[in-house]
Amino acid sequence: MNNLRKTDGKNEIRIVFLHHSTGQNIWNGNRSTPVSKIAGKISHRLSYRFYKKAVLPAMFEKYNKKFNTNIIINELTFPKKAPYGWHNYPYDYYNIWVKNGGDDYFMEEPTLKLLTKNYQLIVFKHCFPVSNIQTDNGTPNIDSDYRSLENYKLQYFALKEKLSEFKDTKFVVITGAARVKSQISEDEAVRSHDFFEWVVNEWDQPDDNIYIWDFYNLQTEGGNYFKDEKAYAKNNSHPNEKFSGYASDLLFNRITDVITTNGTETTLTGEQKPHKLTF
Repeated sequence: MNNLRKTDGKNEIRIVFLHHSTGQNIWNGNRSTPVSKIAGKISHRLSYRFYKKAVLPAMFEKYNKKFNTNIIINELTFPKKAPYGWHNYPYDYYNIWVKNGGDDYFMEEPTLKLLTKNYQLIVFKHCFPVSNIQTDNGTPNIDSDYRSLENYKLQYFALKEKLSEFKDTKFVVITGAARVKSQISEDEAVRSHDFFEWVVNEWDQPDDNIYIWDFYNLQTEGGNYFKDEKAYAKNNSHPNEKFSGYASDLLFNRITDVITTNGTETTLTGEQKPHKLTF
């Protein structure tokens, strides 16, 4: 699959990261500095003036200088609060990209028809309420925004079929995001664990244009809840700055590996795979 486009003598790769607030934390990474921490004791807003620039795009700038590449990453709030609404669950990607994907836009949100014209790699995610999965009602409905395992799976199957139509575009699907224990019931947490295990082990298939970054596993470490020490607070499921910085590094690893080796050199969480010794 050729994702390169000649621009000014360099092969250009354009990436878009579609996200909301948790994604913004990953985009920013760990931006604090000693001066910003001191300023933060006076005013949280004042501390912003002394933050480093967003970490994820900065890493790509550094990578471009080191390897003489031209990889450009942009962020996009998707969907916006209005007119569509602040919803980015399986139903919403299905609704915008599959059910209403025939035009360039649906309710002012870009469909894949438009996005794939402008970007060679598309990264997208769900906000943490995606994990509040309700019980199946026995009548799965792909056109329903009711958050259940049976509906999620139908919508993911439709998304997979749609993504596969754009063979010259690569997609990085981010699992998660998880919730801290105080913000989710035990049954919901078990169902969310089951769903993202299904995404990784069954829905994802080799040798196609879809790749996984397993953010959910990074958050939960194999459990059902976002670890409190990685969260902003015990009652807040946003990642804290330290974990956001760690996650930024791993997402960067995963994206660059997907570009260069079709994801063969990193694990689904973005760690470098150990090289086997040969004798």
